[in-house]
Formats: sequence, C-alpha cells, structure tokens
Amino acid sequence: MGKNIKNLRIKNKIFLAPMEEVNDIAFRILCKKAGCGLVYTGMISPLSKNKLHLEDKPALQLFCTNTNGIKDFIKKYNKKVSLWDLNLGCPAKNARKHGFGGYLRDLNKIEEILRVMRENTKKPVTLKIRKSKISFEILKIAEKYCDAICIHPRTQEQGYSGEPDIEFAEEIKSKTFLPVIYSGNVNDKNYKSLLEKFDYVMIGREAIGRPEIFSKITNTPFKKSFKDYLKLAKKYSLYFRQIKLQAMHFTKGMENSTKLRLEIFKIKNLEDLEKLKY
Repeated sequence: MGKNIKNLRIKNKIFLAPMEEVNDIAFRILCKKAGCGLVYTGMISPLSKNKLHLEDKPALQLFCTNTNGIKDFIKKYNKKVSLWDLNLGCPAKNARKHGFGGYLRDLNKIEEILRVMRENTKKPVTLKIRKSKISFEILKIAEKYCDAICIHPRTQEQGYSGEPDIEFAEEIKSKTFLPVIYSGNVNDKNYKSLLEKFDYVMIGREAIGRPEIFSKITNTPFKKSFKDYLKLAKKYSLYFRQIKLQAMHFTKGMENSTKLRLEIFKIKNLEDLEKLKY
C-alpha cells in the first residue's frame, strides 16, 4: 500500500479528518507540525464568499447539492490545495435540511458533481461516504472519477454513536481498486491494526484539542501549547469565537480542566484570553 494518492506525495498514512469548527488553519498547521500526513479543511461550499486560509495547502472538502460554482471555485483555489474531496457523509441536521452531505442520494447528481470536479483539476479527487443502502452504487460512480474513497462505516442515523461497522468498511475495500481511507473511532492505539486493512486512516474527534496525537503515532518532536495555536490564530486573523472554542478544546486532558473551561467561558475578548495561564 503506497503512501501517495495519484500525484500527491504524502509523508505518512495518518490524516486529520475534516471537522467543522475545528479544522481552522492554525489547528491544521499544528497537526502538520505534530506529524500528520494530510490535513483536511472542514466543509466548504463552492459558492462561499468567505476568505479562505489555505496557506498550509490542505485537502479541501466541498459540500454541495449541484454543480453550481464548482468549476470557478476549483479554478480559483486549485494551486492552493493538495486535493479535492466531496462530502457525502455529513450527518448534521443542517445537511439533512438542505440535502447535502450524507443526504445527497441522487446518483445522477453525485455523478455530475464528481465529473465536473474531475474535469477541472489534475489534483487528486476523493470522496467521503457513510454506510448506506447505496454505498456500493456510489462506489461504482467514484471509480470513474476519484483517486481514493473514504468510508466512515456508521449510518446517517447513527451519527457518531454506536460502533462503526468495520466489516462493512472491509467489504468496501474488497470490492474496489481505489485506495480506501478509513474513518471512524481511529486513535493512537488502534491505527496500526486498521492500517493492516486499509490504505490510510483519518483521525477525527480524538484529535480535537489534541494535535499531539499525531506526534505520538509518528514520533515527531512536538509539545502541545495553546500559546502556539493563539500565535497562529492571530497571524491569520481568526474570529474570536473560533479561538475561544479551540481554547476550550485544548483543556482536554489537563488538570482542573473543568475549572479552566469555566474561566474561558466567561472571557469576552482576545486580550483577556491571552492573559490566561495555560
């Protein structure tokens, strides 16, 4: 099982999974410094007008219900990303309301979106799916346009609860020539056994507030520091709300973390957050 995806050189097979309100550029940079092989953005609409920080050249994950804006979006950002990913696995209520993520089940639309993505970039194109009744039909479409597929073997209804169906993910792997990225409860204890079954693994919730998880796996010298995150967040002018959210996450595993989170919760501005000792 090679490391590279198409023409993309990857230093290892351990990836940071795409997560909303977690994978800002400051956090992604820390994960890369800790040894992560490939970092993903959270979901981004091709119609988004927001300023995107892509200086770390991440994998960019799209969410959409049709092809509107995809061609122009890829043209605008193609040189700034490592690969393009389509999300067909988000279980959030917002995804259900608007019909994207795991709730986009029109096979013709899925194929049309992937075709437009493929036609407009020479970068790798990947797809993230969940366990569903049409997973294998989607897989056949992916084989026409994609360079890898990511499987999170829980259903939309499960969300992030219950155990992921490893056997289902293995069945996906057995029925495709595409490299398979496994996602779902990956941590620093089980990643080796999962890499015996799949080409790559994604770490998601286990990495929230813990970029050092990648250093534990890859033996990369790294010392966790919220001050380092804060410095990067200021450099890229991230919103205070996002910085404060990450501050809460970074308390994970610390002594008196509950007390510390209460202190952070009360803070109203960046200046006071910088004064916090932790």
